[in-house]
Amino acid sequence: MAMDVIVGYDGSPAAAAAIDAGAALFPRAHVWITHLWTPPFASESLRRRLWTGRADISGFIEAIEREGEAEAHRLADRGARLARTAGWDAEPLVRRTYGGEGLYFAQLAQEVDADVVLVGSRGLGGTQAILGSVSDTVVHYTPRPVLVVPHPLLTTEQAPLAGGPVIVGWDGSAGAEEALRAAARLFAGRELIVVSVDGASPEDSPPPAEGLTVERVTVAGRRVMHGRAVADELRVCARTRGAAAVVVGSRGRSASREILTGSVAMATLHHTHRPVMVVPRPDRSST
Repeated sequence: MAMDVIVGYDGSPAAAAAIDAGAALFPRAHVWITHLWTPPFASESLRRRLWTGRADISGFIEAIEREGEAEAHRLADRGARLARTAGWDAEPLVRRTYGGEGLYFAQLAQEVDADVVLVGSRGLGGTQAILGSVSDTVVHYTPRPVLVVPHPLLTTEQAPLAGGPVIVGWDGSAGAEEALRAAARLFAGRELIVVSVDGASPEDSPPPAEGLTVERVTVAGRRVMHGRAVADELRVCARTRGAAAVVVGSRGRSASREILTGSVAMATLHHTHRPVMVVPRPDRSST
């Protein structure tokens, strides 16, 4: 399937690894390698060079912004070259921001009408963009499927990327149905393994789709399955089945049981050593 992917790129090893993983998961995609920069972007050493011999602060600021913008374009071009080497049809996309990179990136995904938003767990904004800030913000506010690639991946976690199955968390909710539809569309041709943890969906519920069955996982000794526990079971299933990725919905059927709610989605992102795709709930229409 041909698709459009927007990728956050900041020049870090994690961002480069996300490009490699994305190219293996979506080999025929058109991608925007996106870099968001916030003045003053220039390094301390460059700022000292620019300041030397200048008598006015306005000229100094103009020089910093000029050099910062040039460096931002160089980074995006470098990322696009990496993406093309990985086999993608890639083009750079540079935007200037004044903070709020996660929110701006979410808006940009809508602007380019991306099918998938791809970020590394430490990508987008340098040292501050750890999972828990920019990446979490992108997941929370983007009304498109967001794939977060953790860094680093072990060789056993990298190997399935090209053709491994995809785990889909299931509880019978509208959110889970949307996640399954997205997985079938975006990972066309791959085996989908639909997993329900500890009775998240009734035993006599109909199959989620023609040709698919639900693999039910029971956890001994637990009366209530919280987000982390569900995420742990999905992580174990992904490891034992050699999954390429895990797909979860952003909301489930029962807030009290926390089955495939935001807590499950975020716990899966934070603790699953595989690429994780979070599919927004159907009623999320805008940022």
